[in-house]
Amino acid sequence: MTGSETEPVGEGAVTARQYDAMARGYAAFNEVNSANAHYERPAMMAVLSGAGLEDKRVLEIGCGAGVLTEWMIEQRAEVTAFDVSAEMLKLARERVGERARILAHDLHKPLYFASGASFDLVVASLVFHYLRDWRAVLDELRRVLVPGGRVVFSTHHPSWDWLNHTPDDYFAVMQVTESWERAGKEYDVTFWRRPLRDLTAPIAAAGFVIEQLTEPEPLPELAERDPESYEELRTRPFFLLFLLRAPERSGQA
Repeated sequence: MTGSETEPVGEGAVTARQYDAMARGYAAFNEVNSANAHYERPAMMAVLSGAGLEDKRVLEIGCGAGVLTEWMIEQRAEVTAFDVSAEMLKLARERVGERARILAHDLHKPLYFASGASFDLVVASLVFHYLRDWRAVLDELRRVLVPGGRVVFSTHHPSWDWLNHTPDDYFAVMQVTESWERAGKEYDVTFWRRPLRDLTAPIAAAGFVIEQLTEPEPLPELAERDPESYEELRTRPFFLLFLLRAPERSGQA
């Protein structure tokens, strides 16, 4: 692990380079591994099902290889999805074809392709921890959402990153780099860890209301498939899911 308390240069470029390098190995792992396939993704699907997807105009941030994209299409959502990694976008296009609008875009930049109030729902699965500045992004999401529109996103649980990266200081905001093994090779992955207050403060400052905060549990069938992972995910939170609501009127704070 490495750490830095300074603002990074080209965060999006770093993320793109890291995911380009491991794209196919990461995508294959993501399809089946315990934390994604049996924990985070089912929890995201449950929250999204509750929010309603049919006939909704959905903006998906960080679509990766398009697993969640395809599922939302199957729920009859009209999906526009983007990612910063060119190699991950190739996989997403292979999966969904022309059934969704798939774009290359860096979330650190304004959503130039979207007009105001053009989406009903924004979805971001395990994306926000790659961002240092949440406020600018949330302001832009509020712009492209209809009044009363919603954001569903998952991110690292602060307590998990605290124990693994900054055990001497829970309140540290720090950029860290982990080494992940995918398809038999080691890859660096860089993200930000922060305390819970640094998740909720920019949400409130951007005018969103937290409608739901979920600490997911693994699917019961994981207990038989992978008892060790099941017990770890059941007793130590990895991820946190938010359902946010934008103000009902554009001028409402």
